[in-house]
Amino acid sequence: MAELLTPDLCVIGGGAGGLSVAAGAVQMGASVVLVEARRLGGDCLNSGCVPSKALIAAARVAQALNTAEGFGIRIGTPEIDFKAVMDHVQAVIETIARHDSTARFEGLGVRLIEAKGRFVNRREVEAGGMRIRARRFVIATGSRPIIPPIPGLETTPYLTTDTLFGLSERPDQLLIIGAGAVGVELAQAFRRLGVPVTLFEAATMLGEEEPELVDALRAQLRREGIEVWERVQIRKIEPGPTVVFASPHGREERRAGTHLLLATGRRPTVEDLGLEAAGIRFSEDGIAVDHRLRTSNRRVFALGDCTGGPQFSHLAGWQAAAVVQQILFRSPVRAIPRALPRVVFTDPELARVGLTVAEARARGISFRLVEEMLSQNHRACAERVHHGRIRVLVSPFGRILGCSILAPNASELIVPWVLAIERHLPLSALARCLIPYPTYSEISKRAAGSFFASFLFSQPTRRLVRLLARLG
Repeated sequence: MAELLTPDLCVIGGGAGGLSVAAGAVQMGASVVLVEARRLGGDCLNSGCVPSKALIAAARVAQALNTAEGFGIRIGTPEIDFKAVMDHVQAVIETIARHDSTARFEGLGVRLIEAKGRFVNRREVEAGGMRIRARRFVIATGSRPIIPPIPGLETTPYLTTDTLFGLSERPDQLLIIGAGAVGVELAQAFRRLGVPVTLFEAATMLGEEEPELVDALRAQLRREGIEVWERVQIRKIEPGPTVVFASPHGREERRAGTHLLLATGRRPTVEDLGLEAAGIRFSEDGIAVDHRLRTSNRRVFALGDCTGGPQFSHLAGWQAAAVVQQILFRSPVRAIPRALPRVVFTDPELARVGLTVAEARARGISFRLVEEMLSQNHRACAERVHHGRIRVLVSPFGRILGCSILAPNASELIVPWVLAIERHLPLSALARCLIPYPTYSEISKRAAGSFFASFLFSQPTRRLVRLLARLG
């Protein structure tokens, strides 16, 4: 007969969200069972955020050497040891994996079951020959790559982010299908490491972002030698691999390569979890949850990619805190953030929080658009950065509706705007903030200040100043 475990909490899935729930709950005194059949850390650690950023870091060093002559430093073309680059990527994964290791979690007091978990009824999960009857369950099973139904793909070897970082030899020619954040980031990284890259997109590159900022980023990719095809129809994949596609004008084109990478998005992992037996509503688009991340089974919560929402590790971690608060302290928490930042980790980076111009118009929201060009920033000038800008949407009364930044380290520059939107800070708070000089952060202060410039430098203000002057 299967051993019966009766913890306070059972977490199914050991990715970013699941580990955050397990670690937080057990350190607050709850008994926790964690069920994970694969490696702890999930996609973010093993095949997503961590390895991609390690690869991007190596590519940035190569680019710095390639462009050093502009600063008066002559180095020559760097030699890329691709195997050593991938060894660096694996070393970064191994370093961070210590924080997500079995030893650490068992040391915290988590009972780890290395097996696939499946609900057998509304109150029990079976995993590794054990039955788990927990007070509450959390599903955090993440997502997996979408494989598009392209003719010929079933007989052609291809890569996804799940397999890409296992490469030990540099591709001679990389073809990437999908120009979302992942496809664009990896296209630039591989190009900077000496790989010719062709990027394909059925719609437009980074279609959810501000078009003017995407235009500038696209131009940068092309300056670096990446061939970008948008609004194309992939007709088939031929051996080689060769991508056969219809151009925007309907003309058939072909591009041959040595490696094919699919960056066509990810689908929630909801199969074979016994969700029907647990009375949990779901579809191929994810597990249905309410604003508190509760499923249709009152004992079960779900968070992260498996719910079909925005697929960001930082969101899953944030949701984990909300779920722990509800489970342990019976405190109803709305698990929908006011401000959700998103970043494309290219060079320059593209970061956003809140609404775009198109979204504001679609909702009928009145706004003013304020902008600041990076070319006017003294730190950018010193570092020979010529392209980039900040765009801020502001309500007529000074409430921040959204901010997009294209700049080096935009992922850091966006943070004050996230805080401002989350805490309902007025634009004047950023306009009055004292910023060190010279820094990239000055573009935020200047953009905020420009909203008030039309009033401060207006005729009424001039008349007031003259009146006060006459009064002594």
